[in-house]
Amino acid sequence: MASKIKVDQIQTADGTGTIALQNQLSGMTGASMPTGSVLQVVQGSTGTSVESTTTTYVDTGLSASITPSSTSSKILVTVHQNGGLKEAAGSGVLVQLLRGSTVLTKLTHAAGYNNTAQVSYLGAISTEYLDSPSTTSAVTYKTQYANNQSISSSHLQVGSTTSFITLMEIAG
Repeated sequence: MASKIKVDQIQTADGTGTIALQNQLSGMTGASMPTGSVLQVVQGSTGTSVESTTTTYVDTGLSASITPSSTSSKILVTVHQNGGLKEAAGSGVLVQLLRGSTVLTKLTHAAGYNNTAQVSYLGAISTEYLDSPSTTSAVTYKTQYANNQSISSSHLQVGSTTSFITLMEIAG
């Protein structure tokens, strides 16, 4: 059974006044939340396997959009990009995080190499980035990837793995 406390008034500690409680939380907005409060969380994912044979960055299919409630808000972006394989010795995959068309950060993932199978196996590539988009318009974050060498192909989200991107709006 849930408990409720019902009172008409709360008196101040020194007994000299009362604290009004009516509608204290009604009308609360993101703008009235304390700095550092999480205002909203959005998550995107993809399990679609992608393959690239180029050293030019291409989309991974992983993206999510968020509309900040204030221009002072920060967006904490967390990425867990599942790797796959790269079919050449000494190779790796380059991953970058973008807001729209602006590159925010780049990651390099060097692969472990198996001489027998001629395949480099990749694990997950993860990062966090705290962004200040300074807008109340919708913002899209996405990842792109490229081969670090133009000698073979690389794959992401191989074998039914799923990659995630999580966006958290933090009150500024």
